[in-house]
Amino acid sequence: MKFLFKIILVIFCWIQASIVYSQDINFSQFYELPMLRNPALAGIFAGDIRVTAGYRNQWQSVTTPYQTEALGAELKFSLGQNTYDFITLGLQLTNDQAGDSKLSKTQILPVLNFHKSVNGEKDSYISAGVMAGAVQQRFDPTKLQFDDQFVNGTYSPTNPTRQTFNNTNVTYYDVAAGLSFSSVGINDIHYYFGIGLFHFTNPKVAFIQTNDIKLNPKFVVNFGLSAPTSDEDKFILYGDFFTQGGNKQAQGGFLYSHDLMQYGEDETISIAAGAFYRWNDAVIPVVKLDYYQLGIGISYDVNVSKLKTASQLRGGLEVTLSYKAYLNVLNSSLNKTRCPVFF
Repeated sequence: MKFLFKIILVIFCWIQASIVYSQDINFSQFYELPMLRNPALAGIFAGDIRVTAGYRNQWQSVTTPYQTEALGAELKFSLGQNTYDFITLGLQLTNDQAGDSKLSKTQILPVLNFHKSVNGEKDSYISAGVMAGAVQQRFDPTKLQFDDQFVNGTYSPTNPTRQTFNNTNVTYYDVAAGLSFSSVGINDIHYYFGIGLFHFTNPKVAFIQTNDIKLNPKFVVNFGLSAPTSDEDKFILYGDFFTQGGNKQAQGGFLYSHDLMQYGEDETISIAAGAFYRWNDAVIPVVKLDYYQLGIGISYDVNVSKLKTASQLRGGLEVTLSYKAYLNVLNSSLNKTRCPVFF
């Protein structure tokens, strides 16, 4: 146990070495939306199916709120009666809207993840995942104000502007891939590590075709750990590090979960509380309730960035809803003694 926590400490120190900000959509409860972290994390849960929805409202105290919605679905099934290998099929949908121009981004991203058993004695898997799909970005120029619409210091939306926009909508295709290793150690400690690469095709995202503006690749490192401390309690860690376009970011934290009622290994009512930290940006308290197959998580960003004076420490509210279960099918992962599992 001491050795394992030393490894985690080293990882956190390495993450904190040089951190600023990233460029992609990000949730504070990032662990609830694994396909946005790394396609190789799809299907690493107890069950055959998981559906998760997330909603985020940010910066309402400072400017026009940034609103983000996400919906993810994962379906995991065995490849046969004589193998411990699994396949996960997933679909990740997101929609993000920011600022006065209502700049929005919608993603439709199918996911395929293959879990290869690498140990005949315990749950140890190498997973290789890929995610690819369409992304649409758009904005509304009628919601913007331009300097030539101010006459004698007074703005009027009826004043003509010389600014013209021939294209307010762009669609491109995006690809991500990743690898992960998940296993169980002594004292029933479950853990995983993952690496991934997003946007490695450098998709062009300019609204004006003559502008050579491309989306920078993003490299990610992920980890998670679930360690029982008693029959009813467990300590859970999650962390991410990513770098994109010369920017770097890290986020991580813990949850402490307590089973209020337990009718079986996968039929429990539990409550969890904890805190996360996004480097140089926010401290994030979190509470979560799991009621059998249903889960609800609530978090709030306490802003600690340079914007904290204007925001008065108020960042964003976030809510997640999830459902996971086993299915009554022949190739259910419940029929196997081992499958990739995490809290």
